[in-house]
Amino acid sequence: MLTTIIGIIGAALILLAFILEQTHVWKDTDLKYDVVNFLGSAILIYYGLKINGYPFVVLNSIWALVSARDIILDLRRKKL
Repeated sequence: MLTTIIGIIGAALILLAFILEQTHVWKDTDLKYDVVNFLGSAILIYYGLKINGYPFVVLNSIWALVSARDIILDLRRKKL
């Protein structure tokens, strides 16, 4: 049951970021958008490992890496 809740939280975070970006509340260049995506994907990596869903782990690992790159770019832009 706890594993399922963890998976729901991870998915909810990614969906939240997606919905807020699609409704123009957030921009895809906003730090908060990238942080929420990263957190959601990191949680889903853990969830995927718990359920032995390795294709899911690969997908979310790539998602996390892209989000991490965007976080770095966001932080660099803020310094300029």
